[in-house]
Amino acid sequence: MELHRSDFYYDLPEELIAQTPAEPRNSSRMMCVDRKTGEVTHDRFYNLCSHLREGDLLVMNDSRVIPARLYGEKEGTGSFIEFLLLEQKGDKVWEIICRPGKKAKPGVKFSFGGGRLKAEVLEVKDDGNRIVKFDCEGNFFTALEDVGQMPLPPYITAKLEDNERYQTVYSRELGSAAAPTAGLHFTPEMLDDLRSRGIKTAFVTLHVGLGTFRPVKEENVLDHKMHSEHYHLPKETADLINETKKNGGRVIAVGTTTCRTLESVASFYGDISEHEGYTDIFIYPSYEFKCIDGLITNFHLPESTLIMLVSAFMGYENTMNAYRTAVEERYRFFSFGDCMCIL
Repeated sequence: MELHRSDFYYDLPEELIAQTPAEPRNSSRMMCVDRKTGEVTHDRFYNLCSHLREGDLLVMNDSRVIPARLYGEKEGTGSFIEFLLLEQKGDKVWEIICRPGKKAKPGVKFSFGGGRLKAEVLEVKDDGNRIVKFDCEGNFFTALEDVGQMPLPPYITAKLEDNERYQTVYSRELGSAAAPTAGLHFTPEMLDDLRSRGIKTAFVTLHVGLGTFRPVKEENVLDHKMHSEHYHLPKETADLINETKKNGGRVIAVGTTTCRTLESVASFYGDISEHEGYTDIFIYPSYEFKCIDGLITNFHLPESTLIMLVSAFMGYENTMNAYRTAVEERYRFFSFGDCMCIL
């Protein structure tokens, strides 16, 4: 089977790319799609409850975005450097992207925030990424909060007034370079209301890497190499999923990161149980879903692996029709945009 990247293209007017988050969080528009029929209806996220049933389970990604963008200077020369933290490799050891790269050779040292955080390049990888060792007084993440900036996606050019708006209200596990954006629509009060109506909630952790924004360059989709991300599916979540399935409830993934975590475990191990590791699962049309029954997700970039995942879940024609409708109806797109509820 050959899938063409261009099959997943749609024309998006630039003014539909959301530059700022909705206020309040749960006021976003929500396109509801019946994955069997493709029928599209329109609602607001605060009405999510009316689309769910008692006994359903919402599974969310509790990863928290770190202020992963650092601006500093090369020690000795004062020349400018920018770091973008990708993944922790050890105690204060990180894989990073940096620019200008020619300054960051092994042994070279850099300073950020007037010396609040220092770094030395240990290694240059084949792909050009660097492995660096940081040094600071006290806790590394505290220093990072002091000097780092939120790594907003490249298509967001407006300044973020409040960093917490690029975090979900339930974020707690530090490690993501991008937010699991489908969860940005929830408020604490809404989660309490859902639970009071018999809709259960559970959490997984998948630390979102910047590969989530990497475009598919190969025309044959199957030639694309997926990025790898660290995940953890805890025992209490696995137990809740199995119990929900047994009782006839639906397991609804909040976001593609949650979907990829659950489907990775189900695909790799044949059941849902506690697991931790790395996944580079690539979900595209013809994939048979083994865990999730529903998906809440934002609108994704044309020709991205994420629109391919959505197509796998609700069918190619249904997906492209839903996206055409979203453009016609002037939905807001991408990280700070509106969402879809696919059941």
